Amino acid sequence: MDMIAGRFSGRTAVVTGGASGLGLLAAQRIVQEGGRVSLWDLNDSALAEAQTKIGGAHTVSVNIGNHNDVVEAARQSKQALGKIDILVNSAGITGATVPVKDFPVDSWLQVMDVNLNGTFYCCREIVPAMIAQGYGRIINIASVAGKEGNPQASAYSASKAAVIGFTKSLGKELATSGVLVNCVTPATFESPILDQLPKSQIDYMRSRIPMGRLGEAHEIAALVCWLASEECSFSTAATFDISGGRTTY
Repeated sequence: MDMIAGRFSGRTAVVTGGASGLGLLAAQRIVQEGGRVSLWDLNDSALAEAQTKIGGAHTVSVNIGNHNDVVEAARQSKQALGKIDILVNSAGITGATVPVKDFPVDSWLQVMDVNLNGTFYCCREIVPAMIAQGYGRIINIASVAGKEGNPQASAYSASKAAVIGFTKSLGKELATSGVLVNCVTPATFESPILDQLPKSQIDYMRSRIPMGRLGEAHEIAALVCWLASEECSFSTAATFDISGGRTTY
């Protein structure tokens, strides 16, 4: 992929789920284009590997589904980076893949804690500093499932629909502040999160994509990084599809 030299010069970013997959690729690109990053993740060994891949990256071990953890992580990142210009909320889990009548309550609550509450906590703790400096870019990773719903993935679909609604609300709140808030709704793409799903579910989701293939994480990262940059200046409270033709609205 082509890099844009200096696009993030002087900019800093917090990337949740930053130790692997889309989060790691977006963070790598931000650094390669001149920025500095703080990677948030619950997987300590993956964080250590990510720090090796991105020399100089700041890392925080954090459960974003726990508000107190997020408060402390935000404090550490502000101290390490000096400021936070960009927030990429890419951490997420799928939960169980079963019909609603059999869906485990603890799995439902865990998905909501990470995918929805975690996104809220991160925004709540980082937005005030962005408002104070008059600049910020927030990118929430939702999903095509939040628009269309995937069968036997009710918690994931519901949580991602809620992230879309939350993005639209926050984006409108901050529209005149210099802080822009957008979300991305990918179709299924190659990612470690697929390890949480049975092959039958992955095959179903692939069959729904007119291009006939899964997306690749670097394709999603390219869109995320445009939304994270100063080039994105007149889009907020918006939803950006990247779905191989699956969603057209």
